[in-house]
Amino acid sequence: MAESRIGVIAVVIENPGAVQEQLNHYISAAGHFIIGRMGVPHRENNASVLALLVDGTTDAINSLTGQLGSLPGVSVRSALTKER
Repeated sequence: MAESRIGVIAVVIENPGAVQEQLNHYISAAGHFIIGRMGVPHRENNASVLALLVDGTTDAINSLTGQLGSLPGVSVRSALTKER
């Protein structure tokens, strides 16, 4: 069984209205390993920054980052603890 890791997924969204529905769908589907979420809109630049705090397997976290990063105008990076 894969080890659980704690970390943060940083998401920068250009033109959030264009991807909001699909982005929220991906995040909701991963709700079982998301332990916190903070989003800050930057209305002047029509962009948003989102931080997702996670506690899950690398496979689950990588799957979510891949889904989010596949959306147009979305950049994603993650930082995780070493395996426990």
